[in-house]
Amino acid sequence: MLPDIRVRQRDYLLEISRALTEELDLDKLLGRILTYAIEMLAGHAGFISLSNHNGHWFLAVSNGLPEAIKRYLNAWMDNIPPIQDPKNLKIPEINRLLQQISMGTLSSVGLPLVAQQEVIGFIYIFRNYQGVFSSNDRSLLSSFANQAAIAVRNARLYTEISREKQRIDAMLDSAADGILILNPDYTIERTNAAFAHMYGLSQDQLQNSDHREVIKWAHPPHGITLEQAEAGGWPLSPQAQLYVEGDIERPNQQPTLPVAITYAPLISDDGTLINTIATVRDITRFRQADELKSEFVSVVSHELKTPVALIKGYVSTLRRKDVEWDREIMGDSLQVIEEEADRLTGLIENLLDASRLQVGGIQLKRSDISLHRLAARLAERNQIQTDSHKIIVDLPKDFPVVMADEMRIEQVISNLISNAIKYAPGGEIRITGQALKDEVILCVSDDGPGIAKGDLPHIFDRFYRAQETSRKTKGAGLGLYLARAIIEAHGGRMWADPKTDKGARICFCLPRE
Repeated sequence: MLPDIRVRQRDYLLEISRALTEELDLDKLLGRILTYAIEMLAGHAGFISLSNHNGHWFLAVSNGLPEAIKRYLNAWMDNIPPIQDPKNLKIPEINRLLQQISMGTLSSVGLPLVAQQEVIGFIYIFRNYQGVFSSNDRSLLSSFANQAAIAVRNARLYTEISREKQRIDAMLDSAADGILILNPDYTIERTNAAFAHMYGLSQDQLQNSDHREVIKWAHPPHGITLEQAEAGGWPLSPQAQLYVEGDIERPNQQPTLPVAITYAPLISDDGTLINTIATVRDITRFRQADELKSEFVSVVSHELKTPVALIKGYVSTLRRKDVEWDREIMGDSLQVIEEEADRLTGLIENLLDASRLQVGGIQLKRSDISLHRLAARLAERNQIQTDSHKIIVDLPKDFPVVMADEMRIEQVISNLISNAIKYAPGGEIRITGQALKDEVILCVSDDGPGIAKGDLPHIFDRFYRAQETSRKTKGAGLGLYLARAIIEAHGGRMWADPKTDKGARICFCLPRE
């Protein structure tokens, strides 16, 4: 039979081996190893030091050491250079240091913790009496040192894997595009929050679903689908990628979603497919941008063509040599040509302003302006153009003077008045205002049909035209977009009042200082 001491040694090593597979907390595991080592070697104190990722040494765990000695050891160890080769150990130096600290009252034994031919730490055991540690003591401590080295290596590998997982989780969760990680059988191993949100199901509901049940194309897509590519032997190389674009169906009677999906394979060194990564991008806005661009080209083409056709028609008529035109007809024709040329110039200026806004904003030339006089002048000018409307300026004569670009503010008010004339069949067009402590407010209201609730959030969008009015009235959908941009360039705001009893009421404010 084995002596009791050998049985205890065996039991301790078995206990540590078991703890290595169960305990993931490195400090707790090293503490248990150190406690067992001190007990087995009849010691009174000990410590385990490790090197960090920068190669500096520190006291990882200790038992029975006074705080003053621990602080001294930590400060001294921090100056030890990294040790790669076990032959270059500093154990004699540590022994001398410990002898100096204890004034010769301690005996100690220490061994390196070596993992894959690299020194990652030391284990030291002390006795508070003079005496030499035997070769059996050193052999036993070597077993504990080996276990501690395995524990450190496992803990560091676990930490690296955990950090890598955290990085991947953070990347997936912060990605704006949807991501699907597919198993080799194309079941969904994992999704990110972005895809779950755009699809309309939770990540747990999507997990383990069949890719074919989730990515259902409402119409034949543009490009080769994953199933079609797989039937052709895809993937043939790690660099193989698929791109497909179309509308996918969504659950719970949600509308279809326009998406672009890129599939990329993850292949092992032996050529086995590990995962397929699908990146799903919502292309709704790209579709809307294309539609807006097409609509803009159509509207602007029509708006440009109409005045050009009228100008050309009147000029061709006036140039006829077989007819003598009297002065009245000549004057009326030239007036139409002038009005259409002005309209064409206005449209071109609006397009240029819209382009300038995209590049770097509108340049302002500020001066003191009286909104009362400006509104009165514009009301008189526009009144000449209509007999079915009455334009009323309801502003106090002492309405405050503001610092603004007069030409640009005139452009804003003119746009609001002309819109009221255009969209209201008749009635009053009223210009009102209010002076507050820090700002002035000016509003233009009419007695027309008003603005539909569905159009209200979009009337200041570039190129937007209401569905009901776009068929009846001319325009490129730039007037209110530019008006709001001008007001915002002055540091103000522009809005449409949603609570009017009748007609439309659009207001803007400008700072008084």
